[in-house]
Amino acid sequence: MTLNSNIPEGPLEEKWTSHKFNTKLVAPQNRRKFEVIIVGTGLAGGAAAATLGEMGYNVKVFCFQDSPRRAHSIAAQGGINAAKNYKNDGDSVHRLFYDTIKGGDYRAREANVHRLAEISVQIIDQCVSQGVPFAREYGGLLDNRSFGGAQVSRTFYARGQTGQQLLLGAYQALERQVDAGSVKMYARHEMLDLVTENGRAVGIITRDLVSGAIERHSAHAVVLATGGYGNVFYLSTNAKGSNVTAAWRAHKKGAYFANPCFTQIHPTCIPVSGDYQSKLTLMSESLRNDGRIWVPKDKNDKRSPNQIPEAERDYYLERIYPSFANLVPRDVASRAAKRMVDDGYGVGPLKNGVYLDFKTAIERLGRNVIEQRYGNLFDMYDNISGEDPYTQPMRIYPAVHYTMGGLWVDYNLMSNVPGLFVLGEANFSDHGANRLGASALMQGLADGYFVLPTTIAGELANHLNQPAASTQSAAFEEAEAGVREQVNRLLTNNGKRSVDSFHKELGHLCWNYCGMARNKSGLETAIKDIDALRQEFWSDVRVLGDGDSMNQSLEKAGRVADFIELGQLMCQDALHREESCGGHFREEHQTPDGEAQRDDDNYAYVAAWEYTGAGTAATLHKEDLVFENVHLAQRSYK
Repeated sequence: MTLNSNIPEGPLEEKWTSHKFNTKLVAPQNRRKFEVIIVGTGLAGGAAAATLGEMGYNVKVFCFQDSPRRAHSIAAQGGINAAKNYKNDGDSVHRLFYDTIKGGDYRAREANVHRLAEISVQIIDQCVSQGVPFAREYGGLLDNRSFGGAQVSRTFYARGQTGQQLLLGAYQALERQVDAGSVKMYARHEMLDLVTENGRAVGIITRDLVSGAIERHSAHAVVLATGGYGNVFYLSTNAKGSNVTAAWRAHKKGAYFANPCFTQIHPTCIPVSGDYQSKLTLMSESLRNDGRIWVPKDKNDKRSPNQIPEAERDYYLERIYPSFANLVPRDVASRAAKRMVDDGYGVGPLKNGVYLDFKTAIERLGRNVIEQRYGNLFDMYDNISGEDPYTQPMRIYPAVHYTMGGLWVDYNLMSNVPGLFVLGEANFSDHGANRLGASALMQGLADGYFVLPTTIAGELANHLNQPAASTQSAAFEEAEAGVREQVNRLLTNNGKRSVDSFHKELGHLCWNYCGMARNKSGLETAIKDIDALRQEFWSDVRVLGDGDSMNQSLEKAGRVADFIELGQLMCQDALHREESCGGHFREEHQTPDGEAQRDDDNYAYVAAWEYTGAGTAATLHKEDLVFENVHLAQRSYK
């Protein structure tokens, strides 16, 4: 089956404008007749809920945190891209489009990416009007800095807390609609199933995480904005609560999961310090603007970094990639760091890191400038590592950060299940095989503030004057019964192993065999071992407590069960894709100098997988990628 992406006809630059005109509308007086469910309150979900509420729709929004302000979007540090060309250094909508397509190693849709680049300029104006305190130059103009994969300065930022400030803007807009009565907020609620009738999404089943009550909610459309699945690796930069459950339960109800093996390794994380860790800490990519990455030329050099003279340092990114140097894309920088550590040049007590050094920048700009740009990030590093980055280099190493895969959506952000829309990191649509830095916030806000409010009308207009599905229908009865059955099964299993022990074992399998590098034999081993782990989980997991009250062990158990099934699909996807591209690096497919080697003749498509049952191979559906505006070429950042 070949998937229809519903990309509009016409020139690339006119597709979004013409599509907005040709899409059906819902008149203001009719919007109050529609119910919309939004799951997730990060930048994508919060922006969508606020916008749809202000437009007049009746919105119910759900998050498992105690407040929308705790969505993981708050952790984004470095900035948000927009093609405003404030630095007059040659940026444009087309250049942002091109950088994103190239940065994703030519595995994203041209039409979606160009729309994102177009909307980027509107996002900044929207956020400034909300009071987001972007950094400004001395004269008062908004400042920009550079990020990986670009040779221009297009990233707007608020020191190292850009995600927090943008989320507060969306949160205030959301709470305004909650107060107005157009949005009803359900905090501490977790979606545990999607309800479909006649193949269409009509509602969700949730669990109140405080009381344990299982609830039914119906609507004319369901929107998932639930983030990524990086925690499948156990160790990642994601918040511990971040999970795949909402998307995975929708997948099990028929929504295709696209490109799950496209996971991003971020190059600037604090290295692992021991087996006791449960998460990793990201140091913003913005630090690569002024920090220089190096290792000692002598792999046995035991001196402190400040005692190693310049002539005995290998600034390997500057040496290998002179045009982009320390600002190569994340996948390229990550693999380069891995090669250095694997070859014995690692630094630190465990020799598992490389240096990120600000000595040159401090000498050139002064400590005050560096403090203004990155002060809170430096403080965070100092608090975690006990090392002062103003006086000695940071130690960094790649770690799992973002996921480019997600539920398949068409140009309208609707999945193959009618009525089910997917926004932000939860969908696959805009980043191909590698996301450029500062593009996650851009996509989340573009989807929430601008794209969905337009495209959802085209679907809702087909159901004008039709009531939302009854929560007493057979479909809701069946979905709730399935949720209750799984909850009961987890609570009564009476095994011997903890949920965390299964999650950690899964993480090791995924990292070792489907992490920064993959190969055929390793992936085959992982698929077999993860399936065995799945069977052991359901026979030997032990979940304490009950289902009629707050029970975080129960929450984790359901999420880990979904992660295990997802891990198997990730490995299946990576095994089938006999090429290297972006974050998907098959060791069998690399250039003579160790770069990713694509196979455009056989794999220039989106791999969208259909669920066929736990432990069984998923069915592949393809969406061919057509490149009419960008010439396919081997990526080069040299």
